[in-house]
Amino acid sequence: MAFYEGRHSQGILRRDAAEWPDRSTQQKGRMRFPVKQMRSGLEYSMAVRKTAATQKSSTAAAKKTTAKAKAGTRTVRKASVQPADKRVFISNDDAYWFGNGTHYQIYKKLGAHPSEENGEKGVFFAVWAPNAKAVHVIGTFNGWNEEQYPMVEFNAGGIWTLFIPGVQEGELYKYCITTKDGSKKYKADPYANWAELRPGTASKIADLSGYKWGDARWMKARAGKDVNREPLAIYECHIGSWMKHPDGTADGFYNYREFADRLVEYLKVMKFTHVELMGISEHPFDGSWGYQVTGYYAPTSRYGHPKDFMYLVDTLHKNNIGVILDWVPAHFCPDEFGLAEFDGTCIYEDPDPRRGQHPDWGTRIFNLAKKEVSNFLIANVNYWINEYHIDGIRVDAVASMLYLDYGKKDGQWLPNQYGGNENLDAIEFFKHLNSVIHGAYPGFLTIAEESTAWPKITAKPEDGGLGFSFKWNMGWMHDFCEYMKLDPIMRKGNHNGLTFAMSYNSAEKYILPLSHDEVVHLKCSMVNKMPGYKVDKYANLRVGYTFMTGHEGKKLLFMGQEFGQEHEWNEATELEWWRLEEGKDDNYLNIGLKYYVQRLLEIYRSHKCLYEIDDDWAGFEWINADDADRSIYSFYRKCPSQKKSLLFVLNMTPVKREGYRVGVPVRKQYKLLLNSTDLVFGGAGETSVPEVLRAKKGECDHRDQYIEFDLPAYGACIFEFSL
Repeated sequence: MAFYEGRHSQGILRRDAAEWPDRSTQQKGRMRFPVKQMRSGLEYSMAVRKTAATQKSSTAAAKKTTAKAKAGTRTVRKASVQPADKRVFISNDDAYWFGNGTHYQIYKKLGAHPSEENGEKGVFFAVWAPNAKAVHVIGTFNGWNEEQYPMVEFNAGGIWTLFIPGVQEGELYKYCITTKDGSKKYKADPYANWAELRPGTASKIADLSGYKWGDARWMKARAGKDVNREPLAIYECHIGSWMKHPDGTADGFYNYREFADRLVEYLKVMKFTHVELMGISEHPFDGSWGYQVTGYYAPTSRYGHPKDFMYLVDTLHKNNIGVILDWVPAHFCPDEFGLAEFDGTCIYEDPDPRRGQHPDWGTRIFNLAKKEVSNFLIANVNYWINEYHIDGIRVDAVASMLYLDYGKKDGQWLPNQYGGNENLDAIEFFKHLNSVIHGAYPGFLTIAEESTAWPKITAKPEDGGLGFSFKWNMGWMHDFCEYMKLDPIMRKGNHNGLTFAMSYNSAEKYILPLSHDEVVHLKCSMVNKMPGYKVDKYANLRVGYTFMTGHEGKKLLFMGQEFGQEHEWNEATELEWWRLEEGKDDNYLNIGLKYYVQRLLEIYRSHKCLYEIDDDWAGFEWINADDADRSIYSFYRKCPSQKKSLLFVLNMTPVKREGYRVGVPVRKQYKLLLNSTDLVFGGAGETSVPEVLRAKKGECDHRDQYIEFDLPAYGACIFEFSL
């Protein structure tokens, strides 16, 4: 993998190994290693770590300061001579590569890490606060004494360090930062691996070592897959509101382990390939859904210990289910204990509010021009991959990062150096992020939630793109929802609402999302967007989901919409599972819809033509995209690696079409795989569609053969045939 570094007017600038500066001989006593043999910034920091593990530090033993703490007398050491495999420390190389924005494993050094010096076990603390006058570690281990444990700035480079013996896992701590004007700020650790349960705001000591992973087979298989040619059916899920624990507690949260066992069983039945988890990074306010983060390196403590989260991912992997995290590099929570004005100055955000603040959201914007900030975020993705085996990230609010004027009025934003509204630093950041991550971790997914027509979101950086694996097709989502909520009589005037997306489908690699954003804030649940009586609503949704399954693009569905949750999503309450209880009210509609989505995903995963070609006309062909008067759509999916193809015929009105003819590509048999009106799916039980149809000779839909059958009202039919 080529090494990404720096900015270039034509795109990303890559340096090959031979161009790297050889710093191994710049200082006597420094670690020596073959810099020119390494190929990437990631491999560089791994080499630093490996070398450090086999030699002793050249730093002489420093002064010792003794102080009384709650747990007894502890000796504080600035440095010591100790085998490096037991001692965590900041080296000159760590500081250099962090300052250069390319220390992709800096999370192993910054933060709070169990360490050992001179035979004493404790915790090594390190924090970046370049403009602080002084920094002290405070916590439960010293009664929050603000003077007892002063940190030492490492080589005047803005990183403050301290080893404190005797500190145990689970203890709370913060940094007491004295600003240049003498005031104090009490900050949580930006690199903390665990946090106090809200409303508490302290960081928490965590030991991430020792978990025994059992997903080696999954991880090996992931690295060998071409994600564009694999099925991808994502279940978007919020742990705290998926299902409530019957223990009667106020929150009613299942912990990560309990949730894992329940979710795995459900997803295996439903046939989803991945789960996308919302709100995993620590955040103070439940109502933000996890999109205003304070702990980027800490799985939220709402659901347990970090190792419990490892268990969740491990369990999903062992059951062949991938894990995607919502990731929020666009902005961060402005709360006093967080990243905002961290050392008394704006080191994570731009000090100018026209660049550093979102007026609509009340949040701070990362200053991506600063290399340490870019490093903080890119290393964060590395952290989730290496420590938790995450399979992908869905990057939130990408458009807000790409446009300097996003959500801002005149006077609230500043143009770039060329007078435009493009955020040049964000462009480079995404290229940097994706080139590093995809180069180091084949098969890992980076997904952009980008709502504009910004070009080449999924093109490679060397081709002028941003390098994402996929982009959410927000245009398709909007058009689909707007069309489906129309009264059937109005649909013929909006027929192109469902055909337009294919006109630009090859521009990007898309995911078709029906996400949480579409079922909140008075937008209604998916089933209640549909027109008509209750049975009509469910019939509409079955046809709509069939269209989604057949359309090119990977799939995403928010939890509860697979069985027809009728109320909007509320993060404080669980899904309406009672709707799946048999023999109750009209629950047969919900039970039927759940089974229908399951059958759609079974068909999706078992037919390569539905996922092997998702960004090209070679995988999709309209039969009739122009039957607007009857609001009927017909098309088929195909792929070169499998003879089996699928024909979709969809009736978007409550009018049965007797003797409906569909032009077909070959004069062969067409086997009915799915009829949305079957009783088992909650339909009316329309059985007039034959199990097998034989194509007849005759012109129809500009083809030389056709099939003919009675197309049910609100009917969706899928036929299998061989080309």
